[in-house]
Amino acid sequence: MTTDVDLYFTEGCGRCPLGGTPDCKVNFWPQELKQLRRIMIECGLTEESKWGVPCYTFQGNNIGVVSAFKEYASLSFFKGALLEDANGILDKPGENTQAARLIKFTNARQIMEMESVLKAYIYEAIEVENAGLKVPLKETSEFNIPEEFQRALHENPQLKAAFEALTPGRQRGYLLHFSQPKQSKTRESRIEKCTPKILKGRGLNDW
Repeated sequence: MTTDVDLYFTEGCGRCPLGGTPDCKVNFWPQELKQLRRIMIECGLTEESKWGVPCYTFQGNNIGVVSAFKEYASLSFFKGALLEDANGILDKPGENTQAARLIKFTNARQIMEMESVLKAYIYEAIEVENAGLKVPLKETSEFNIPEEFQRALHENPQLKAAFEALTPGRQRGYLLHFSQPKQSKTRESRIEKCTPKILKGRGLNDW
């Protein structure tokens, strides 16, 4: 039986119109994704589909994700910031990322040559989870609230109440999303598009 994870490797995450076409990013890195998937499973992780991508868990706890981007395939760790990274191969997915870290790959041979190192990182990530370690995260109050969003909250009391009712993690996700663009118009556009989700009590990545 074909699983949702199997579909990702052939059809993509389904979040954009390119899914199931030759232009879908999973078709840029088929061998790389295949090798990363094999390594994760060989480390004893359970494969599940979350957020439209292959997620690998240990005893119900998220360990890592395998995914494809335009420029590379990647293996990312949810608590990568806590890994020792003796080989200096972990990157932040974004400037404001706190916990996650990823490793980028552009050819399958690179993955096979690094297999023992990758497995060591995976086993370390499992130990981090087993130990119950947590990444110290900034409080929501420490994040910058863009002027455009401050204005929107002031002008729309219902939006303000809905935002304040969100979990701290969802609040931080929106604040980071709104703060990233350099142009005010882009920030305003993001706020406008996300307002309906906030009013429904949903996070940025909630469906």
